[in-house]
Amino acid sequence: MPETSEPSPPVEPLGVELLPTGHPGVDAGLARLEALDGVPAEAHVAVYEDVHQRLADTLAALDQE
Repeated sequence: MPETSEPSPPVEPLGVELLPTGHPGVDAGLARLEALDGVPAEAHVAVYEDVHQRLADTLAALDQE
C-alpha cells in the first residue's frame, strides 16, 4: 500500500524589514534576501550563497580602495 504524505503547510512570509545601509553594494546584496520571504527553506541555500558572495566581493573591493 503506497504511503500518503500530508501536504506541506503553506509558507508564511516572515515580514522582516530590511533597512538600507547606505552602501549600494551591501544594499543590493541584502535586497536579494527579500526573495526568500514566503519561499520554502530548501530554496534558501542558493540565495544565501549569492548574498554571501556579493558581500564578500563588496568587502574585497573596500580593501582595494
